[in-house]
Amino acid sequence: MSIIDNRKAFHDYFIEERYEAGIVLAGWEVKGIRAGRGNIKESYVIIRDGELYILGMHITPLESASTHVSPDPTRTRKLLLHSHEIDKLIGKVERAGYALVPLDLHYTNGRIKLNVGLAKGKKQYDKRDAERERDWEREKGRLLRDKR
Repeated sequence: MSIIDNRKAFHDYFIEERYEAGIVLAGWEVKGIRAGRGNIKESYVIIRDGELYILGMHITPLESASTHVSPDPTRTRKLLLHSHEIDKLIGKVERAGYALVPLDLHYTNGRIKLNVGLAKGKKQYDKRDAERERDWEREKGRLLRDKR
């Protein structure tokens, strides 16, 4: 079940591979995400010291979540993947010019996971072609529905 989607990623990038990563969260962050107060639109994934981190993910804290902790809504959070997956991603990002983009937050067996996409950037004309194709599919559906 998806919690938060990043539709902008599909508009700006060609997604070639997907990886499901665990994410290190504090208790107040889990409560905020479960309440639907997360945002991953402007976030991105970086590689630092052989580990993956997500930057710019905003989680608005609940007022009643914790009184003794001062929450930082946009702190850097560590992503959890198998070492062979991390090595593969590091190789592709550094050599082939790919980017790592967060795609969505979802639940898996009660835990919050993040889908990370290995992506190539789209050019402006690619974005226009995708929009034209989407409009044509919509128009085709209308025409077929009207003929019935």
